[in-house]
Amino acid sequence: MIIDSIELKSSLPESDQYPFNLEIIKSFKKLKLSAAVTFLVGENGSGKSTFLESLAAASSLPTIGEYELEEDPSLIPAKSLGKYFKIRWKHRTQKGFFMRAEDFFGFSKRMKKLSDELEETALGYEATHVGDALNRAQGTLRGQRSQITNRYGDDLDNNSHGEGFFKVFQSRLVSKGLYLLDEPETPLSPKKILSFLCIIDEMVSNGSQFIISTHSPMLMAYPNAEILNFDESPIAKTDYQSLEHVTLTKGFLECPERYFNYLFDRD
Repeated sequence: MIIDSIELKSSLPESDQYPFNLEIIKSFKKLKLSAAVTFLVGENGSGKSTFLESLAAASSLPTIGEYELEEDPSLIPAKSLGKYFKIRWKHRTQKGFFMRAEDFFGFSKRMKKLSDELEETALGYEATHVGDALNRAQGTLRGQRSQITNRYGDDLDNNSHGEGFFKVFQSRLVSKGLYLLDEPETPLSPKKILSFLCIIDEMVSNGSQFIISTHSPMLMAYPNAEILNFDESPIAKTDYQSLEHVTLTKGFLECPERYFNYLFDRD
């Protein structure tokens, strides 16, 4: 465990503006965490992603996306809420990251742009440096470019969405890190989700903590995970088998025709 609990420093402002107008936020006082893996679940619009983004802002973790957290315009509302969050740490850390599945393409563009800029600057030194000075200057920049290539490959866009996402995720993991992930299952096939669970389990055994917003019953089934239901106000702990995500998916897979007959009004 890295984070023990999240609570409010002071009362939230009364406002009809997002995110302070969300029912789940208005009822929030304190959240105690009791597992190395915590899932935030609920319908679209329930506030789980907003809560996770605000926690990321409050924890000042590095962000995997097109922008760093402080520069990301889409996180302005979350940052305004995060200012009210007080994190109680068991072990304060800057290891780990915040990642939204939707930000992967922005991150791949960011890495490609950085790689291209490093090479462009290195070539530009040929007009101002000669001999050993040129070699040292270019060597430094090309060494940085090589680190990007070694970590992510020549071009993340050459991978499928799922493969690229998985490669970035794996390359940034470190022991005893805090990982805040928003719907990481989005680009992953069912088989890749199983591989993803294996990685989570390995990192948990190495002292890491995960807080994950998800709609995936496969992810939620991780053993001994804590599941927090954002469809209830205030946030409530729940068990796996009682989740609508689970019962609905199970019922559909057992008899899809029954659902189609109902949805399409077939006799």
